[in-house]
Amino acid sequence: MLNNYFADMHIHIGRDIYNGPVKITASSKLTLTSILKESSRRKGIEMIGVIDCQSPAVQQEIFQLLENGQAQQLVDGGIKFEDVLLIMGAEIEVYDEQCKAPIHVLCYFPTLNSIHKFTKWLSTKMKNVSLSSQRYYGTGKELQYKVKELSGIFIPAHVFTPFKSLYGKGVDKSLVEVFDPDLIDGIELGLSSDTMMADQIKELHSYTFLTNSDSHSLQKIAREYQIIKMKKPSFKEFYLALHSSKGREIVANYGMNPKLGKYYLTVCQQCNKHVDFNNEYCPHCFSKKITNGVYDRIKQLQDSFNPKVERPPYYYQIPLEYLPGLGPKTFEKLLDHFHTEMNVVHHVSYEQLKEVIPLKLADLIIDMRNGEHNIEAGGGGKYGRITINKPIN
Repeated sequence: MLNNYFADMHIHIGRDIYNGPVKITASSKLTLTSILKESSRRKGIEMIGVIDCQSPAVQQEIFQLLENGQAQQLVDGGIKFEDVLLIMGAEIEVYDEQCKAPIHVLCYFPTLNSIHKFTKWLSTKMKNVSLSSQRYYGTGKELQYKVKELSGIFIPAHVFTPFKSLYGKGVDKSLVEVFDPDLIDGIELGLSSDTMMADQIKELHSYTFLTNSDSHSLQKIAREYQIIKMKKPSFKEFYLALHSSKGREIVANYGMNPKLGKYYLTVCQQCNKHVDFNNEYCPHCFSKKITNGVYDRIKQLQDSFNPKVERPPYYYQIPLEYLPGLGPKTFEKLLDHFHTEMNVVHHVSYEQLKEVIPLKLADLIIDMRNGEHNIEAGGGGKYGRITINKPIN
């Protein structure tokens, strides 16, 4: 029997078991064990991809969890911890002579042994394999071949963001400039784009789209995610779902409205005003500090004007912590009553919410669930924000 499971496949680690840095810009509270506990006990996410598992110290922490019986390695791939399945991955920065700029990719592996072999190989291609998202010295295709040799999954990450992404600056027009298209298992959209925007590019029509959090803190886990139909969470089932095989599939993508992303609009970073795409100077303050927006870049690449691609629905959804008036105490109160964030976001009734939190806040959660909210678009590195016309209290 196939069932639906929540999955967030892009989560960073801030510190290893020796308190050493892994993702330098991530929270120090983001350890592997804290991520597993947060996902299982509070978020209600049933499968996660932790993409800093190439770090030897992170692998030691996984081994310790297995040794002391807190976790179990599945035959079909992945590490089971309480109610969540860990898929071990690595985010790698590709910048070979074919790239116009650095490109981040996600590589996932089925077993601790396979990612250990990947780390051993990476250590000959990378200056510091212990840190996240480090520069890899080799070609994109060579990296793909190694991932597939180890029975791994290869997915370009946040493909439209202006920095360190495939279409942001990494290629002129096509992914074939850098990668073998047949060795790509899916495409991660990123916070400033959605299915409808991405399908304006014809070469993406054949790939499954993922919506992930790219979390740098415990709170940001599952700010974007998907529901995947599987027999049970495992590496094998994840692979089948990416290729819509044997009834496994992505059932729905849940992501923030792209306007909430920090790179949606083309914006001058000096004066924070919206400017035209590819302007050399800001017409308002004459600064050169202009960050091109995802919306404009996709329009530049567009070659499919009436795409008729069968896709799962893409639901605009806002994390609870983004809702105006919903502070930490109210958030904890919701979890005390309803156990997990996924339960609050998807299942708790309006009547139940009204019994626990103020009426206006319950209204806001239901509006969020239904995709009803006003947004001031983001850009230039600043997130968009939700605006409301009625008081919370």
